[in-house]
Amino acid sequence: MQMDECEPTATAGPTDITDNLVRREAKKAAVWLGIAGLFALAVLLAQPIMVIIGGIVFAAMIDGGQRLIARVLPRIPRSFRIVIVLVGTLAFLVWVVIFAGGQIAAQAAELPQVIQTQLTRLSAWAEGHGVNVQNLDLQNIAGQVLGSVGQVTRALGGVLNGFTTAFLILILSIYFVLEPDLYRRGVAWMLPEDSREHWETTALRMGKSLRMLLFGRLLGMTVEGVATWALLAWWGVPMAALLGLLTGLLAFLPNIGAPISGALMIMVGFSGGTEMGLFCIAVYIVVQTVDGNVIVPMVARRTVDLAPALVLGAQLMFGLLFGILGLMLADPIVAMMKIMLERQAERNSANRVDS
Repeated sequence: MQMDECEPTATAGPTDITDNLVRREAKKAAVWLGIAGLFALAVLLAQPIMVIIGGIVFAAMIDGGQRLIARVLPRIPRSFRIVIVLVGTLAFLVWVVIFAGGQIAAQAAELPQVIQTQLTRLSAWAEGHGVNVQNLDLQNIAGQVLGSVGQVTRALGGVLNGFTTAFLILILSIYFVLEPDLYRRGVAWMLPEDSREHWETTALRMGKSLRMLLFGRLLGMTVEGVATWALLAWWGVPMAALLGLLTGLLAFLPNIGAPISGALMIMVGFSGGTEMGLFCIAVYIVVQTVDGNVIVPMVARRTVDLAPALVLGAQLMFGLLFGILGLMLADPIVAMMKIMLERQAERNSANRVDS
């Protein structure tokens, strides 16, 4: 039986790929293009992503606080314990603004002039020892130092430019901490069925390690801030309250915060004489020694042990890409990534054993 000449025949179109090799390569190219597109999308959505991560981190802090309260008051419902943590945090911030705000603001107004004076003295001392610093822009150096500190304090306070970001992080953290299982199950639902149990275990381990990591940070901030303020005030160092507050806030940034706060403390100390400057150096060494040899090892034994160089490198990259928020969240992000990679390695090892 012959086919009618007018009947259309099935032929390959111009966009059809008949060669198997070309088809496989096209699929690989599509995958790489998709990954590049996702990376570009992540860059465009960097700020919202960092806000969401900030909400997760702050939720871990709130959850850690309510767990501590549960050890003392186990019969109180979880939601009430969360309210206690939030009200306590708000009360502390109000106390800082009302009772200590005036003193700290007055000291902050004096700090730039003190730094500028000390840099001028340092320049004169260097010239007296044969170092040519005629071309050194001291005003620019002072502006950069004080500008960095100002960025940290403004971002942490959330009063000026970072108010909206801080508010969004707070709202997200409350949603996350009130119903953590809901969001964890939601992520698991989007994963393949055989990966959901693995994700549940990974998420729980991330949460525990993140709580311990942030507990160590808050403990270090409190110890460094209070100890610095008390010792400097006992010796009569100017701006003791401001220096204690800056030391405590900057302690949240490992590897970077301590040198900045120490430099400010030492410059203010030498403004009151050599003995006061040497005392400030001693205070800095003692406080950092206690934090580095007591608090950090105690927390590191129960959380993710991160290499200092890895944390510093992550801070530099995240700070460059995402600003001060990325700098603050670099440590928790690296910790979560490390746990995820460790869990995946454990899963791969278990699959090899089963096979």
